[in-house]
Amino acid sequence: MLSEFDDRPAIPLWLLAGAALAMVVHLYLVFMWVPTEATMGIVQRLFYFHVPAAVAQFTACFVGGIAAVLYLVKRDPKYDDLSLAANETVLVFGLVNVGLGMLWAKPIWGIWWTWDPRLTSSFVLLFLYGAYLVLRPAAPVESRGVVCAVVCILGMADVPLVYLSNRLFRTQHPAPVLGGGPDSGLAPPIKATLFFGMFTMMLLWVCVLLVRRRVARLERAAEDLTRRSHELEDVRSY
Repeated sequence: MLSEFDDRPAIPLWLLAGAALAMVVHLYLVFMWVPTEATMGIVQRLFYFHVPAAVAQFTACFVGGIAAVLYLVKRDPKYDDLSLAANETVLVFGLVNVGLGMLWAKPIWGIWWTWDPRLTSSFVLLFLYGAYLVLRPAAPVESRGVVCAVVCILGMADVPLVYLSNRLFRTQHPAPVLGGGPDSGLAPPIKATLFFGMFTMMLLWVCVLLVRRRVARLERAAEDLTRRSHELEDVRSY
């Protein structure tokens, strides 16, 4: 049963090499090439990791949510495995996103955290996916996929609120710098570094997702083997 997992690498070599090269280039752009922003100074360089982590987090939310919907429709375990893998990366990249935002906020705002709409909705998003990971091992195996699918669909629904919060409400969080209106925009070197950072973070996210999905499939296979062995023991004892 497990032989199908043994002869294929979780991450294609070209993807792993591309992600590693992109990370090296991104670090060079952030710390050697792009000029220091005039107003915020060197702390602004966190922006090149903070925003890409948020992009990866939101992408993971939609991948996990869509996979959950497909599982509810088709009841195919592969979609539940993909949803689990994506939802775990939501928490990982979300913590990176929020953590870097807090490091930026302290020198700029003078505080680590404030309960404005953007930060509050981001906290709710992390709370939902944290609840997902706590609930999953506690739920009965036969209904686990359905229960967890509902939770991550709720999480996916929170993403538009997080994204639009500083457009819909007055927040302490900075206004959008891309597509935020006539006064928004970035200098070409800053924009190029940011977009390359998004590309790099997405490559890293895909690598993490593929590895976690492989682990989820192995865990499911191990559960099936354990269940079958218990059934055989019951038959023999009978």
